[in-house]
Amino acid sequence: MSATRVLIVDDHPMVVEGIEAILETYDDIEVVGTLTNGREAVERVSELSPDVVLMDLNMPEVNGLSATEILMETRPDLRVLILSMHDSPEYISTALDHGARGYVLKDVPTERIKEAIDQVMAGGQYLCTGATTALKPRDTGGREPLTSREQTILLQLAQGKSNKEVAIALDISVRTVETHRKNIKRKLGISSTAGLTRYAMENGVLQGTGVRL
Repeated sequence: MSATRVLIVDDHPMVVEGIEAILETYDDIEVVGTLTNGREAVERVSELSPDVVLMDLNMPEVNGLSATEILMETRPDLRVLILSMHDSPEYISTALDHGARGYVLKDVPTERIKEAIDQVMAGGQYLCTGATTALKPRDTGGREPLTSREQTILLQLAQGKSNKEVAIALDISVRTVETHRKNIKRKLGISSTAGLTRYAMENGVLQGTGVRL
């Protein structure tokens, strides 16, 4: 059986060195690279071809949440594990909403990182004990929350832009915009563009974008 290819994305050198040293003690894991921000991860994922990405959240240029969402659009088979010091329910839930397969706190015993990698490689989801304890159902009025990318697209649509104009502005395909648009309507229970615009105005989307953490 071939080794699991792991990419570490974190802007803290000591953290990266520690994780890399731990993982290299396992014969069934190969660390294929260490990067310092989400932009590098998005740009180099095809070249490095990892099976699992260990992703920090707070990084310069492109943060872990945005990088995870972009990677899921281009590589839906990729397993992203968030490795973070933040244990708030909002951070954990938002990471999972963005497509992460699991969430591991940085203060867990080192063997838990290996356990998390094995679990997501087997097709499962992994939440360390601290993350499971922190994670609670969110009060969203019965609605499934929008991801940051969906909020960005909702803003564009509410400004009257067409799918093609949104695709050009965000450098994504028209089909991807259409998919996001359908998901936004489904999550909000809104069927018309006018309804989306009204929702955006009433909920402050037109005043800014991004997930509120």
